[in-house]
Amino acid sequence: MNLNQLKIFYYAAKNGNLSAAATELYITQPAVTKGIQRLQEYYDIRFVHFVGKKLILTDAGEVLYKIAEKIFEMESQAEESIRDFQQRQRGHIRILSSESFGDYYLPHIIIHFCKAYPLVRLSMNILPTEQVVENTASLNCDLGFISYPVEHKKLALREVLEDKLVIIAPPDHPLAHKENLKPKDLTGQNFIMHERESAPRRAIEEFTRKNNISLQIPLELSSNRAIKRAVEQGIGIALISRRVASEEISAKRLIAINLADPSMKRKFFLVHHKDKYISETLRLLMDLVFEWAAAYSKALQ
Repeated sequence: MNLNQLKIFYYAAKNGNLSAAATELYITQPAVTKGIQRLQEYYDIRFVHFVGKKLILTDAGEVLYKIAEKIFEMESQAEESIRDFQQRQRGHIRILSSESFGDYYLPHIIIHFCKAYPLVRLSMNILPTEQVVENTASLNCDLGFISYPVEHKKLALREVLEDKLVIIAPPDHPLAHKENLKPKDLTGQNFIMHERESAPRRAIEEFTRKNNISLQIPLELSSNRAIKRAVEQGIGIALISRRVASEEISAKRLIAINLADPSMKRKFFLVHHKDKYISETLRLLMDLVFEWAAAYSKALQ
């Protein structure tokens, strides 16, 4: 089998169109078309159909794509392992993270790692959890950090830490004087919601269902910073990780109120591809993540 033609087929199928495959492979679109044609002619079988500009796999194409995916994942692993032997404590580690962990926890770990291993380059981007999962499963990053557990056949998942969820409110809010909130205290409150599928959104929706209470939702936001600003302006209260609001709480711009429910916690998880080669530098970073998390959890006790 011509591996170059197989790679052209794989990237075209992966992207769903020829132009994206051409861009990723640094070749022309006609070269992509010719590569797929030659592959089909050689085996005298059709692997793809075209519906407009969209590429659709045939049954034979689906089978070939799954095999090609494994081949080129192994190629990526081989290159990583060779680079690790060449560079040892050098290289580039690519990290993707959900917003809360990436903004409020991970920087402390990254800064410590960069000081200890200055020859290693780190890059970190913030994405929604579902995109972190998708990119990690596709080997587009080395490590992912997510805000709720997922089951994925390609991913290994480990819990990093558990943190407390609190209600935040402005200092002059009627609930601000309470040490612990009971479910009935939240009934009818204006509540600023995180985006759907986020960990705090899941937690508060489960809490309201379990306790049969209703909230008024004047605003939904996907950014922790935006939620904190809205609470400061008196638009409503919100559920958030205490660490995420620690700066505003210390400055007394916000009040943190505990919920009388021990289950109101959130967890963060590390994910990586099950078949990914774990280089020496990547292992050092993973070890540091869990060392930092253990120290952080101990400080909360």
